Amino acid sequence: MKKITLCKKHLWALIIVCVGIIVDQISKAIVAANMTYGKTVSIIPYLFDFRYTTNTGAAFGMLSDQRWIFLSVSTVAIIAMIIYAIYAFSDMNMLYVWGISLIVSGGIGNMIDRLTLGYVIDFIEFAFMDFATFNIADSCVCVGAFIVGLAILLDLINESKKTKKGEGNEDNGTA
Repeated sequence: MKKITLCKKHLWALIIVCVGIIVDQISKAIVAANMTYGKTVSIIPYLFDFRYTTNTGAAFGMLSDQRWIFLSVSTVAIIAMIIYAIYAFSDMNMLYVWGISLIVSGGIGNMIDRLTLGYVIDFIEFAFMDFATFNIADSCVCVGAFIVGLAILLDLINESKKTKKGEGNEDNGTA
């Protein structure tokens, strides 16, 4: 039974990674083909815009024009997460699988841009606040990190409940 579960987890991970990469790359191709660089199109007025821009660095423009350093660090991080996931998924709940898969898909999506274009295409922008323009891959990384954080929090809560339950059992002489 455990092999079937592990196989299903790997299949879910592969599907999430592939879908994330495909949606990211298609969305960037549509923006690049149909928008003028720097032009803003209001999607939901005063809330949500598309603005075609590029980023040669990491999040928020950090490490701008340090492409090879960033690619090297990203590659090592993605490979480490994939190796970890392959060996650790059997002990993980599905929240970890989803979160790690989203992070990997986002990392690969942006890496494809960096390798092929030398920069990342960004286009999603909040109209109501001054925030960085981002893309689907960035969203995958952030949502994935949130999901992993949530999984960790839930594990800590469950562990705390088990510990409290175990303490109560010690008083009864049952452990």
